[in-house]
Amino acid sequence: MACAAVLTAGLLRGSVCSQAALSRATPGALRHLTLTSIMKSKRKTDHLERTANAVRQEVVSAAKVCGVANESPSVKRLRLLVADEDFSFKAGQWVDFFIPGVSVVGGFSICSSPGLLEQERVIELAVKHTNHPPALWIHNQCALDSEVAVRVGGEFFFDPQPADASRNLVLIAGGVGINPLLSILRHSADLHRRRAHEGSGYEIGTIKLFYSAKDTSELLFKKNILDLVNEFPKKIACSLHVTKQTTEISAELKPYITEGRITEKEIRDHISRETLFYICGPPPMTDFFSKQLESSRVPREHICFEKWW
Repeated sequence: MACAAVLTAGLLRGSVCSQAALSRATPGALRHLTLTSIMKSKRKTDHLERTANAVRQEVVSAAKVCGVANESPSVKRLRLLVADEDFSFKAGQWVDFFIPGVSVVGGFSICSSPGLLEQERVIELAVKHTNHPPALWIHNQCALDSEVAVRVGGEFFFDPQPADASRNLVLIAGGVGINPLLSILRHSADLHRRRAHEGSGYEIGTIKLFYSAKDTSELLFKKNILDLVNEFPKKIACSLHVTKQTTEISAELKPYITEGRITEKEIRDHISRETLFYICGPPPMTDFFSKQLESSRVPREHICFEKWW
């Protein structure tokens, strides 16, 4: 397993579409799309420049949109079919996102598990509305059957091997920083199911998710998270925080909601030798918790963080 401090950007589900449909994208056309996008993507705040030193796979794969939906008032969810068998990723990684006719390359964390790709050749993204051209395209133009291309990168991931020591996980998310952590949470659930059903594979410890957003409408993937908490009550727990809630909180959510920010004490209570900490959110948040954990003598190799803009 490995993790590191890296910089990245923002991140679903829908109808089924045929893998055969992707074969129409020729290698020459795909190569022209990606090279042209890379050459024209020159903004200093651009995803490619921010992640220039990050590890990337060589393969660029055609993908087709087979699901589009609203995850929140400001976040659009995408489901992408990637038929290329050479395409793979580790829970927590992101993709370079190439769009025909858009010169700027997007960078979005995958929020689905590697298991979904293995079973259905599908990955999921969730992207917040901003003025960045790739995000604008996703919110205003993206539709079922839209064709794009993707390439995996990033050193922020959880990929334990069967013989690795069992670890507890504490996942700390702010806003759309939930995306890579949801991938890790879903992968952890897959590992636990495999261990329970087959009696082999990696033995995951407990997982605690701390997740903060402005209000409950912006807490992404609430149902997915609570479904996992209810499926594995002895393994997975969550604490959902809202900082500017103005409406009544539903009865279903109330047991899990805390009004106010995630506190240092909440995190400190989970420190142990067997615990890994994964943090993703706005830079001030990731800086604060990573420094607090270091000052509490958590080994640096047990603190994994990623910042989004």
